[in-house]
Amino acid sequence: MTQGGQRPGLGGAAPGATAGLRAGGALAGIALVVAACACFALLDLTTKAIGSDLPLLMMLWARYLFHTLLTTAYVLHREGRQALRTTQPRFQVLRAVLFVAMSLFALLSILHMPLAEFTAIVATTPLCVTVVAALWLGFRVSPARWVLVAMGLAGTLAIIRPGGQAFGWALFWPLCLLATGTGYQVISSRMAGHESPATTQLYTGWIATALVSLVVPFAWVSIHDPWLWLGMFLMGLLSACGHMLLMQAYARTTPVTLAPFLYSQIGFAMLAGWAVYRHVPDSWSLAGIAAIVLSGAASAWLTVRERR
Repeated sequence: MTQGGQRPGLGGAAPGATAGLRAGGALAGIALVVAACACFALLDLTTKAIGSDLPLLMMLWARYLFHTLLTTAYVLHREGRQALRTTQPRFQVLRAVLFVAMSLFALLSILHMPLAEFTAIVATTPLCVTVVAALWLGFRVSPARWVLVAMGLAGTLAIIRPGGQAFGWALFWPLCLLATGTGYQVISSRMAGHESPATTQLYTGWIATALVSLVVPFAWVSIHDPWLWLGMFLMGLLSACGHMLLMQAYARTTPVTLAPFLYSQIGFAMLAGWAVYRHVPDSWSLAGIAAIVLSGAASAWLTVRERR
C-alpha cells in the first residue's frame, strides 16, 4: 500500500497517460468507498437483526475479535511486521478507547432507531469536527463552511424534531455517538502523517478487543443457536472488509475526492431498512437527510477549491 507521495508507475508517464492513470485511480477509489459503505450498512443491519437476542458486550467482543483477526492477517500479509511499529502509543490507546465508546453507542442506537435516520445523524460528524477545529483548536473556518454546518444542523433537527414524536430518549445514544465520533476523528487527524493507517487499524482493533475482553465474562451467556454465532462472525467480517476497502480507496486517490461518496451509506441504510423492516423515512426525515448529504458534499467541494 502506498502512503502518500507519488504513486507507483507515474514517474515516467506522459502527461496524458498520467491524467488517465489518476482518473482511473479516482474511479477505482470511488468504487471501493461505495463498496465499503455497503458493507457498513449491512453491518448495521446484521447488528439490528441479532441485537435483541444477545448481550451488547458479547456482540461488541465478537465483532472486535473477528474484525481484528481478519485485519491482522490482511495487513501482515501485505506489509509484514513493520506494520506493528508505532510511534504514537498514547494516541493509539486513546483512539481505541474512543472507538469502543463509539461502537457501544452505535449498537444502542441501531437497536432503538431506524437505520436511515441513525446513519444520517452520524453523517454529520465531519461538520461537528469543523466546529471543534474552529472553537477549540484555533483553525480558521470560512463563512461558507459555517453556513454548511448550520445546514447540517438543520438537517439533523429535521430528523430528530425536538418536541415531536421522533424525539425521545433513544436519541441520547446517537448524540453520544456523535460526540465520541468527533473526538475520534480529531485524534485520527492528529495522528495522520505520523502513523501508517494499517498500523493504526491493528492497534485500535487489538486494544479495543483487549478492553472489551476484560468485562465480557460478566455478560457472557451460552449461545446454542449457530445462526447467532454466524451473525457475530458476519459482523466482524463486514467490519473488516469495510475498513480494508476504505484503506485501499484512500491509497488510490485523495480523501476530498472520496468524501461525497461516503454518504452513499445513507442510501444503503434506507434500502436495507425498507427491504427488511419496511421502514421508509417520512418527508421531514427525507428533507433532513438531503440537507446533510448536500452540506457534506459541498464541504468536500470547498476543500478541493481551498487546496488548489
